[in-house]
Amino acid sequence: MLRVGVAGALGRLGRVACTAVEAAGDLTLSAAFARRAGVRVDGVVTDDELDAFLAHGLDVVVDCTVYPKTLDVARAAVEAEAAPVIGATGWTDEDLVALGALCDERGVPAMYVPNFSFGAVLMMRFAAQAARVFPRAEIVELHHDTKRDAPSGTAKLTARRIHDAGAPLPPIHSVRLPGLVAHQETIFGGAGETLTLRHDSPSREAYGPGIVAAVRAVRQQSGLVIGLDSIVDALMSEPAPSCR
Repeated sequence: MLRVGVAGALGRLGRVACTAVEAAGDLTLSAAFARRAGVRVDGVVTDDELDAFLAHGLDVVVDCTVYPKTLDVARAAVEAEAAPVIGATGWTDEDLVALGALCDERGVPAMYVPNFSFGAVLMMRFAAQAARVFPRAEIVELHHDTKRDAPSGTAKLTARRIHDAGAPLPPIHSVRLPGLVAHQETIFGGAGETLTLRHDSPSREAYGPGIVAAVRAVRQQSGLVIGLDSIVDALMSEPAPSCR
């Protein structure tokens, strides 16, 4: 059974991660890290010192903190030989290169996951396919008004994959309003037609299955892996569930 710690355990995503890990039969929630110590969350008590959190002998750390604290959490996890699954956004390309080098040096894998929703992963994949046909696209991402980064990590990764597919890098428009959770539209334009790919996460519960899948898979990876694509590939290779 994998011993899992959640950093940022008292935040919105952190609480989803704690509940999802604790509900999985092959995982155990062994530690929680937060700015407030002594708070009980899903059966464990939070630590507010990173060294104390990592001293619980963790196999995997789910990092739900915010930038730049996430940099410290991920690096410390790798140095403690606990594979990090990073759900915090705001990382720069330089940050990711540095973490990848540390993973290679220490022989500890990591996953950087801008969005734990399987639907969002498929949306980005479909966007890369559409970019081979449509000459231009723009992205509109809409999130709750307390989200700290703009544009979102999902929007930036979508734009990068569109560009990698051979299309111009699309502009990103960010909306921050109360009442929203996480939503994105990628709009493609061609001669006499448009194609809109939209994904909505009205509830953060959508992230639970992806978090659990990443925790289960991360220690079988090599180096730093970006996104959940390999996990989605594995799911798509499985037989379709019976309708009977």
